[in-house]
Amino acid sequence: MGKKAKSKNATPRVFLVVIDDSDELHQALYYACRRAANLDGHVALMHCIPPAEFQHWAGVGELMRDEARTEAENLLRVNSEYVHELTGKTPMVYLREGDPKTELINVINEASDITMLILGASTDGENTGPLINYITTKGASVCRVPITIVPGNLSDDDIDNIT
Repeated sequence: MGKKAKSKNATPRVFLVVIDDSDELHQALYYACRRAANLDGHVALMHCIPPAEFQHWAGVGELMRDEARTEAENLLRVNSEYVHELTGKTPMVYLREGDPKTELINVINEASDITMLILGASTDGENTGPLINYITTKGASVCRVPITIVPGNLSDDDIDNIT
């Protein structure tokens, strides 16, 4: 079977990566950037701020929320710069507040241009991570895009060889 010719008006592929503080984030982000660069696609970044726990003092809760948002914005900025370095394009950015599993599915369903979800899998034990556990079980039935899981023990050279 021959390769399907890409039409000039084809919608570019958009690879969504969840930005967090996990060790395996690098592999997922690097993989998405390599795929986007090779396919003239784009990378989208999503970070979710978990809901604040109930605070007896409203001012303390508001301060915690503001600090979490500042940290999230910095994390997205740093990773956006990295994506730009690797792809030459500025990524789309989604910053949400709420349950990360719910917000991930919401972003995918709301942003019709997202064509694939890229997740990094922890290789430091028996658990690959809460998002992967969710998305490969309950979440798979409501996720409208293919899911790629990148093992956290791959080197950049390994990823270069498969992209």
